[in-house]
Amino acid sequence: QAQLMESGGGSVQAGGSLRLSCVASITWYSSNCMAWFRQADGKGREGLAVIRTGTGATDYADSVKGRFTISQDNTRNTMYLQMNSLKPEDTAMYYCAAVTGCSMFTDLQRLQPITYAYWGRGTQVTVGS
Repeated sequence: QAQLMESGGGSVQAGGSLRLSCVASITWYSSNCMAWFRQADGKGREGLAVIRTGTGATDYADSVKGRFTISQDNTRNTMYLQMNSLKPEDTAMYYCAAVTGCSMFTDLQRLQPITYAYWGRGTQVTVGS
């Protein structure tokens, strides 16, 4: 059973930065997709960014494009989310997720939670105004 574990969440003032990490205990196949999602209180889970582990290709939701950067360290089976210029509306629980067979999915599907088979438990990010 694959396991994912997030870390790096915390409290920060608006305009600040945080870097989230996700360590994956799965075989880091070149065909994997790894992604970051978030869920604010009372809202659905929102796809933020996805990376294809084989090519390093990335895609972002419009809400975070230009502020968040997804990256990976294949040698450590670790994915990162660098979050800059944080806003109070970025406050949420942040999750990492993984799925194999990335090429089977469209760009839209890769940012949808139903696509992903493996999930971490989340790390809380709180942004004060």
